[in-house]
Amino acid sequence: MAARVPSLTGVRTVAALSVVATHAAFWVGDYTDDYPGRLFARFEVGVPVFFVLSGYLLFVPWVRAAADGTPAPDTGRYLWHRARRVLPAYWLTVIAVYLLYGFAPPGGVDSATGTGWWGFVRNLTLTQVYGPGHLHGGLTQMWSLAAEVVFYLVLPPIGWVLVVGLARRSWRPDLLIGGLSALLLVSPVWIVVVAGSDGLSPTSRLWAPSFFGWFVGGMLLAACAPLVRRWNTTGWLLTALAAFVLSGTAIAGEPTITPTTASATLVKHVLYLVIAVGVVGPLTADDQSSWWARLCASRPMVWLGEISYEVFLVHVIVLEYVMALLGYAVFTGHVVPAFVVTVIISVPVAWALHRITRPLWRARTPGQHISRR
Repeated sequence: MAARVPSLTGVRTVAALSVVATHAAFWVGDYTDDYPGRLFARFEVGVPVFFVLSGYLLFVPWVRAAADGTPAPDTGRYLWHRARRVLPAYWLTVIAVYLLYGFAPPGGVDSATGTGWWGFVRNLTLTQVYGPGHLHGGLTQMWSLAAEVVFYLVLPPIGWVLVVGLARRSWRPDLLIGGLSALLLVSPVWIVVVAGSDGLSPTSRLWAPSFFGWFVGGMLLAACAPLVRRWNTTGWLLTALAAFVLSGTAIAGEPTITPTTASATLVKHVLYLVIAVGVVGPLTADDQSSWWARLCASRPMVWLGEISYEVFLVHVIVLEYVMALLGYAVFTGHVVPAFVVTVIISVPVAWALHRITRPLWRARTPGQHISRR
């Protein structure tokens, strides 16, 4: 079993709090199309951090199998563990949100979309992004989880082609890295196709190919990690910070996850990839003595990282109630109180959800490395 790296759990705290911050900013109306407003929106970069981390953790067993000449990870077991980890907490959240909207909707206003049994089924099956009108209030952030489960499904065939078919007979990390680099083109091609097509659903901007490059970035980290002896931690983090500052300019588009033009979407996609790799990359080193690794491995960061998935699941519905609690109408109020109160309430709710569902995924099959979102 692969040793668990505490810093890779702790960095999830950064990603989760970033996502909460960007949604708090949206709800209080700080998504203005100027530099401060765009920068508030760019805290959504927590999602690419999650994606890069998933790509890295889930591809490491494939890389190790190829390098050591051992059997490739068992696909059935891998998918079963992914389902056990992701679905129970997600299903409980969906059911709870639908019940809350049915009996005590936030602010006393029903959700305009995603209602009814068909919307419920769509949300339970993570197919709500395929066609308009299925995103439900309190669950709008789940578009990213819908994209992530697609990556879970395509990872095994990609692993077989790149690791077993291309690089395993004679361990060739250069071929593996080359194949993964080619996969980085999936997202740019999809972004251009979607922008130039009137026949695709408008929700196609939220489909998995739009974000696939971030997962591949994590896979590249897994392939390169054994070859990198030392990371310049401060240098990478400063690069990530510079990319974040640059993302607030108009070249990365308006404050939305998918800008209207292909060029702005491409720029933002690349900048987010740089940020996520800069944040996660140094934590993949064997040497965990850097200040960044020590910070992410600290007990508070690891504890919050452990429940980061559950925080992600519940924070939007909590935020909707927090807005009413603070007396804020939609697109009014102040971001700091909205963020702080949402975190204060979301953490214990997330912890309870984590504890309830933990028995379903805690047990591990001997020899199987299981990553956690």
